[in-house]
Amino acid sequence: MGIPGDRFPGYGRQGMGRRQGGVRWWVLLVAATYFGWYWLNHQQDAAFTGRTRLIDTSVEDEARLGLQAWQQTLAEADLVRDGPVPAQVRDIARRLVEVGPGVEQHLARALGVPATTRWDAFQWEVGVIDSPQVNAFCLPGGKIAVYTGIIPVARNEHALAAIMGHEIAHALLRHGAERMAQQKLVQIGQLAASVSIGEMEPRQQQMVLAALGAGARYGLVLPFSRDHESEADRVGLLLAAAACYDPREAIGLWQRMGEASGGGAPLEFMSTHPSSGTRIQRLEAWMPEALVLRESSGCPPLPR
Repeated sequence: MGIPGDRFPGYGRQGMGRRQGGVRWWVLLVAATYFGWYWLNHQQDAAFTGRTRLIDTSVEDEARLGLQAWQQTLAEADLVRDGPVPAQVRDIARRLVEVGPGVEQHLARALGVPATTRWDAFQWEVGVIDSPQVNAFCLPGGKIAVYTGIIPVARNEHALAAIMGHEIAHALLRHGAERMAQQKLVQIGQLAASVSIGEMEPRQQQMVLAALGAGARYGLVLPFSRDHESEADRVGLLLAAAACYDPREAIGLWQRMGEASGGGAPLEFMSTHPSSGTRIQRLEAWMPEALVLRESSGCPPLPR
């Protein structure tokens, strides 16, 4: 026997907050509750930066994913195995990796936080790929690739060390795992939004989902990506300095990278990376710290 709707106007087809204006609010409430639980239960202190980050993947699982991607890369790539370039790249990687724990300790002392990097989880490997791409990367777990197309832009070992230090920093900072956790939340949010407006007119649904997608991209995904790039710039600069490379060469590098883009880079708020101008300004601000760290590492004096 049902309850008459005229006696309980808040109960029935449109009542109990089930849906109004074609929106199932209870779906959004469930999603928001899950978001809150997920956020609170997957917070970690980030190494090198001291900030709190969202990660739900173990460092071992992340390294396994990196190894799978590396094996696929090796199967498809044209590797340069001999000659001066692979030897130089391997030597730079070795020096950058060796100073990593010291750089972490330096930043941990400055920030008043513990050093938390699981160095035993990294199995470092380096490959030079014969390709005109101006690119380099370091996969989770420590697999480093440098494309030959970036060598002419770097011009010297100091700038190449800044590039490789940046990529190694991404792996050390576990940016890949952080992005995976973020993408998981975005996908769940998009699914919840889609279910909650399932009774709207199709055109309205498209407009709402498009607006939410743009909000997630420009308000969350891209700003986080740019923050990750800046973190990797700073840590990479310090790695290069501690390894006795000239960190000042990073300035010229990003000037050349900006010129290489030919002015075709998107506006900064639409990009995954800071603009070359922004990067140079930040590198200049971090340069005194890098030079002090280089000197304290027992490196020979730099030419003036």
